[in-house]
Amino acid sequence: MPSTTASACSCFDPLAVPDALLALARERELIVVLTAPWHERDARTLVERLDASMFAPRPDTAQDLIDKYGITAEQAGGGSPDLTWLRGGGAVTVSWYGPGDRLPIGIEAYAGREHNDLVLWIESVGALVAGDSLVDFGGGLALNELLRGGVTREQVLERLRPLLSLPVEVVLPAHGASTNRAALGRALS
Repeated sequence: MPSTTASACSCFDPLAVPDALLALARERELIVVLTAPWHERDARTLVERLDASMFAPRPDTAQDLIDKYGITAEQAGGGSPDLTWLRGGGAVTVSWYGPGDRLPIGIEAYAGREHNDLVLWIESVGALVAGDSLVDFGGGLALNELLRGGVTREQVLERLRPLLSLPVEVVLPAHGASTNRAALGRALS
């Protein structure tokens, strides 16, 4: 999901970015923003090929995996393998962010169904970019019902309801077609 300004081009959870957008990104500063660490998709390729800036929520720790999936410490190992290429202190710099953070590129992060599955508010264009918290798998925008143990649907809805106070014009889910404020209201009712 690309977004552009005069000097920057942002890609959210990039996947199979079309050549026309890559050409546009080459002419501007490219910023890659992930809504969830497991949405790294084509981020590495873009960051390395186009020297892009990177913003991402932190991957799950071993304890997060134990709590989320009820696995043992041995099974959890060192935590999630998501974004390991960014955690080694190499040439790529990442700006880690979480719920309540405001990114210097004018994006505010809201809590989603997980501590690292976020919904992003881009006030300048009236857009919400939803990770896996709000999805459209063919039945319209809805709360993703795949919840980890110990988290209820109502708890997630409570986290997401502050989004209804925003002047949302468009909702861009990572899964499904773009939609509008009315669909957001239905999904969070």
